[in-house]
This record gives sequence, C-alpha cells and structure tokens, in this order.
Amino acid sequence: MHVLALCGSLRQQSRSLALLQAMRTLAPGRLDFTLFTGLGELPLFNPDLEPCAPSPVQALWSAVTQADALVIASPEYAHGVTGTIKNTLDWLVGLVPFTDKPVAVLNPSHRAQHADDALREILRTMNAQLIPEACLRIPVTACELNAEALASDPALSPLIRSALAALESFHANSLPRQGES
Repeated sequence: MHVLALCGSLRQQSRSLALLQAMRTLAPGRLDFTLFTGLGELPLFNPDLEPCAPSPVQALWSAVTQADALVIASPEYAHGVTGTIKNTLDWLVGLVPFTDKPVAVLNPSHRAQHADDALREILRTMNAQLIPEACLRIPVTACELNAEALASDPALSPLIRSALAALESFHANSLPRQGES
C-alpha cells in the first residue's frame, strides 16, 4: 500500500511535519509511506495553467495518482486551513484520480478545531473518501518533540499507530476478494 503524506505547513520545524515524519517512522514495512515535499513550489492555483501545468503541479498529480491513500496534517491559521493546503487541494479539484481517494486527516492541535472541520468539508466536497477511524486529533502543537520523540512517546505513538492501522484496514477491506471482479 502506497500512502502519500501532505503537510499544510512549510515551516522546517512544523509540528504537522514532525507528526507526518513520526507516522512514516512508525509505518509498518508493508506500507510505502512517502512525504510529498514540493507543496511550496506549487504556483498559486490558476485553472488557465492546467492544460500545460508547471512541473511541480505535474509532480503532485503524479504522486496523488500513484497513491492508494493520502494523509494530511495541517495547522490552523486564523480559524482556517493554511494557504499551502488550500492551494494544494485547489490543484487537485479537477484531478480525476483524486475522486474517491481514501484520505486520513490528522489534526495536530491540542485545541483548534475550525481548520480541521473546514479541511474535512473541502475534502468531502472534492469527493475524497474520508476514513473516520484514521481522522484523529493527535495534539503535538503544544509540545517540543521532534519526529523521533513523537514516534516513541507513550501517549502519542498509540494514536499514530491507530491511524496507520485504520488506513491499512480500510485498504484491505476495499480490495476485491479472490474470485471477485
């Protein structure tokens, strides 16, 4: 199973990024967990550019198309989604392979809920298939732990593993059984 992670923050010391990196660390070997690192290179969304999309957009489209599922972690800015994640999703609106793509949303905040609700609504509008058991609040914004420490933290590690297990379970249950077409 190939999982593509998208981080809604461009900060090098982002807690959302650390959370996704911890998830990659904890991902079992049967999961190919890739963090897409080109979101900061995407131009502002402009539908006129879609027919001849710039290479960063094409790289995003290719990565999303190849992924079996997406994981998104993004902070909340001023009660909303970040411009980074909104611009990314705007580039995916017309991408047919995104339709019905399984998605997990990780809320890294210990208290903010507005952006998480808005992000889920945007994804539902785009016909993403949210995996409820993999959409979790994993409160890392108030801590100073790096990815390795998050992966070994006794309170946070089980939450991260739970989201990974939900992704795997969803994927396993959506595969056709032997003899089915």
